[in-house]
Amino acid sequence: METSNEKSSATLIHLTTLCQYIIPFSNFILPLLIWSNKKNDSKFIDHHGKQALNFQLSILLYTVVFLIIAVPTFILWLINIIDISKVNEHEMFLNEIITNQNITGYAILGFIAILILFLVKLGEFFLIIYASAKTSNGEYYKYPLTIPFLK
Repeated sequence: METSNEKSSATLIHLTTLCQYIIPFSNFILPLLIWSNKKNDSKFIDHHGKQALNFQLSILLYTVVFLIIAVPTFILWLINIIDISKVNEHEMFLNEIITNQNITGYAILGFIAILILFLVKLGEFFLIIYASAKTSNGEYYKYPLTIPFLK
């Protein structure tokens, strides 16, 4: 049975990852500081510290991959649109350039990547809250789709 102090520390590890919305990279720094100070005190805190950090590293990796897909595809799509507008050789407005005929696979792929990225970030928020609730009840929690960087 975990003590109240262990539950509180482990819950705090999960909740500090939400500070990323206020302070950049605090989703790594704050949990790492708490975990590194208390990991030798309890297996419970050690488990949840590793889970929180592995989850944040996994989310970072997923974000980078989806941005690597989305940004170049949108850039290629815009270059393609600009080339089309230069062919016409007259001044065109944005609503004339971007039409249903000009939306290509690039734009669709970029849009899907951005949509998946949005869903990943939304899921991250709710999973952090869920993990914090489970941890405060003294349960061991493992995030889904997490790559085990720290073992």
